[in-house]
Amino acid sequence: MHDWPTTLKDAGLRVTAGRVAVLDSLDGRPHLGVSDVTEAVRERTGSASVQAVYDNLATLHSHGLIRRVEPAGQPPRYELETGDNHHHLICRSCGQMHDVECAVGEAPCISAVDDHGFRIQEAEVIYWGLCANCHERKP
Repeated sequence: MHDWPTTLKDAGLRVTAGRVAVLDSLDGRPHLGVSDVTEAVRERTGSASVQAVYDNLATLHSHGLIRRVEPAGQPPRYELETGDNHHHLICRSCGQMHDVECAVGEAPCISAVDDHGFRIQEAEVIYWGLCANCHERKP
């Protein structure tokens, strides 16, 4: 069980029922889309607008409490920020998503050939393929 009020205060945020409910919805259930988060928040609080959930997700993301994963051609998904710099594996057919360990080494674990003077802080990798179930169903 997390102490979300302390987490929020430590991040410089006001503690609200909506923010706590969003964090609770992502706890142990990574890779949720906005509709899944909204449904979970509504179950916890009784009501929540989709816009309020979007606003809370944006605030929590901008303060480093959650991670936003944006797979090409799919809506964003959210998970708690754990600081472990993991990557993702996504099935092209059913959209199933799994965490995978960092490709190699310490964060950012992938080096750009030419960093153009940037101080690279993170590398985001998405491995695309077919999950075992979808692979078996393919003709």
